[in-house]
Amino acid sequence: MIARALLVLALVAMPLQALDDAVRADAQAARQPWMEAPMRFASNGSRSLLVAGAAVALLAGTAGRALVAEGAVALVPVNVLVEALKWTTWRARPDGTHRHNNAAFPSSHAANAFAVAVVLARRWRRSAWAAFPLAALVAWSRVYLNRHWLTDVVAGAVLGALVAWWTVTAWRAWRTRAHARGA
Repeated sequence: MIARALLVLALVAMPLQALDDAVRADAQAARQPWMEAPMRFASNGSRSLLVAGAAVALLAGTAGRALVAEGAVALVPVNVLVEALKWTTWRARPDGTHRHNNAAFPSSHAANAFAVAVVLARRWRRSAWAAFPLAALVAWSRVYLNRHWLTDVVAGAVLGALVAWWTVTAWRAWRTRAHARGA
């Protein structure tokens, strides 16, 4: 069973590596000195913005605290799954880094960015117009900075969005049932 799954994965992955190589070559050829700082900020500064946003949300009352709770509920399983996949796949990064504890697939930056975008959009629909393009910028910055392949960020984005959607839905259903029981 495992051998069959690995064979299917290998057959699917082979043509995707050619796409990854082509996108990497184009992204690296298009790098410009004036884009380095904004892309590094999108990649690394997004964590600071997330923490600052959570702090502000905690002070903003009930809706802000609910947002932070849903964010935590979504981000914990997203990161557990991402880290398990990284450990399992052990894919080398395009820059040549190949460490078991920091594999390329899937991108945790993309997974987290899209999970946060889903949480924001589920709580405040009008935020989707900004949340998803910002999440896409974070994901693309990882390709631009040569830290991930395109398939790493696409898989991370899909995984983050789907797991966040599911966990927030389950969390809300659980809260509704608990409230109905008077807990």
